[in-house]
Amino acid sequence: MTAPNKISVLFVCMGNICRSPTAEGVFRALLKNHEDTALVSRFFIDSAGTTAYHVGSTPDQRSQKTARQHGVDLSSQRARQVVDEDFEAFDWILAMDSSNYADLMRQCPNHYQHKVRLFLEFNPDQSLKDVPDPYYGVGDGFERVYQLVSQASSGFLSHVLATTSS
Repeated sequence: MTAPNKISVLFVCMGNICRSPTAEGVFRALLKNHEDTALVSRFFIDSAGTTAYHVGSTPDQRSQKTARQHGVDLSSQRARQVVDEDFEAFDWILAMDSSNYADLMRQCPNHYQHKVRLFLEFNPDQSLKDVPDPYYGVGDGFERVYQLVSQASSGFLSHVLATTSS
């Protein structure tokens, strides 16, 4: 599933149509636009959901629209559910909220639980622990998700680069 010798990252929300595909797209764009142009080749990135509600679906149109407004294309992504093999295959499994974190920890074998983290742990503004689910919301929920995952993506990349270069 993942490429050998790459840093593998799995972003996870509930249905894999709003938050985690946005995080996947934002992180890909961050790597692509980084001053170190070879950085993108050092990573394998994917997203998944803790449920099978939307397997095979494209990201929510509101997520796609918001991402597009920021120059990020999510249209090629398709929702999938987390599978047991993901816990071995990925170096980092980043949950969008506490509920999905708990679901992942229940599914994850004990010897891989160190890989599962809350994504917003890497947000420089640590006042929030959860990326709010915008699916049923109104207003600027999708923009808020975009901003939160952008901040956390930058913090996460800095963390990974600091820990892999030492």
